[in-house]
Amino acid sequence: MSNGSTFPPHRRLRGTVLMALAALVVVGLGGWLALRSSGGDGGEPPRAGQPAPAPSRSTGDAPGGGEEQGDGGTTGPGGPGHGHGHGHGHAGTPPHSGLKGKTVVLDPGHNLRNRDHGRQIAQLVNIGNGRKECDTTGTSTEDGYAEASFTLDVARRARTLLERQGVKVVLTHDDDRPYGPCVDERAAIGNRAHADAAVSIHADGSDAGNRGFHVILPARVTAGGADTSGIVGPSRQLGERLAGQFREATGSAPSNYLGDGAGLDIRSDLGGLNLSSVPKVFIECGNMRDPKDATQLTDAQWREKAALGITKGIADFLTL
Repeated sequence: MSNGSTFPPHRRLRGTVLMALAALVVVGLGGWLALRSSGGDGGEPPRAGQPAPAPSRSTGDAPGGGEEQGDGGTTGPGGPGHGHGHGHGHAGTPPHSGLKGKTVVLDPGHNLRNRDHGRQIAQLVNIGNGRKECDTTGTSTEDGYAEASFTLDVARRARTLLERQGVKVVLTHDDDRPYGPCVDERAAIGNRAHADAAVSIHADGSDAGNRGFHVILPARVTAGGADTSGIVGPSRQLGERLAGQFREATGSAPSNYLGDGAGLDIRSDLGGLNLSSVPKVFIECGNMRDPKDATQLTDAQWREKAALGITKGIADFLTL
């Protein structure tokens, strides 16, 4: 055997092939690692000094949303939509652990079909300190958008927001009655539900130029079947929080014609309050006969804000 550094030709050829294969493997491995580091699923790493792209976010996560009206609302004059209003595209308030298991009664004022049942709604019912019509038709804007359409839409929206926080919500009606219910039955529904809070939703029909919202609180009434002595205090707490949150959510000012600028009014002539045994208030969300207020009341996005304000006011009260 020779001790020299040369190899037979066939061994030199094999060594050259092996070195070439090794080089190909190294090049291929380097390319694969480079591809992995750059995001081989089609992405691109951020350049130096640039933040990574923000994750996409659904519009439903944005606070104060509500461009979508959902299947329970109306966008202008006309009757209320059908269905429960679940699945609205609006954003809700964050879940509040203190609300789970609470019961809230929402009372959409009037009924769109009351106008077809004049005799029935004109019948008098006992409200404790007197007698009053079963119900009324409510008011409307100059363009014919009915208060009953407005109240049902806002109630459905508020129901959705409250249910997202674990609240059991009872509506006194949901476009499912030929008329009414009568004012005494509206109070009885809240009483039977042992509601932690009840809110009757309305819009006023005052003169043009009278603007803003107000919350109606129960007076102390102890007559006939009425005794509000146990709910006057908590109802005022509910009303104060409702007024504050409604103002913040909608940007509306308290009434310039009732409530001395505070947006709170006390009445003893409303059967829905007189006959209630649970904390209850009315909210008049605006004046349908004033053109500026009417523009808000007929706007679906504003109604979403109104529902949010009502929801937050109730939540504040329930977590005292």
